[in-house]
Amino acid sequence: MDKILKNKIEEKIQETISNKNEIKQLFQSLSSMDDSRSFVLGIIVGRIYNSFYYQSKRILNREPTAEEFCEFVEFVKSKKSNFENLW
Repeated sequence: MDKILKNKIEEKIQETISNKNEIKQLFQSLSSMDDSRSFVLGIIVGRIYNSFYYQSKRILNREPTAEEFCEFVEFVKSKKSNFENLW
């Protein structure tokens, strides 16, 4: 994955983690749902994916390739521990 793109994704992850109170509030508001934890995690990953896709178009002037997407998935998996204690 492009180094600049990777840095932008890292920034988005850090921004998401720093908004811990918002994540907790969202989780608490959905706590009556059986799968609220999965739903909130989906929102977090969705924000990061959206950033990946948008930044790919902005920085690389194109949509990400399948290979870049696989690298993105591996990168997000490597950051999984950052998301586990958000709520």
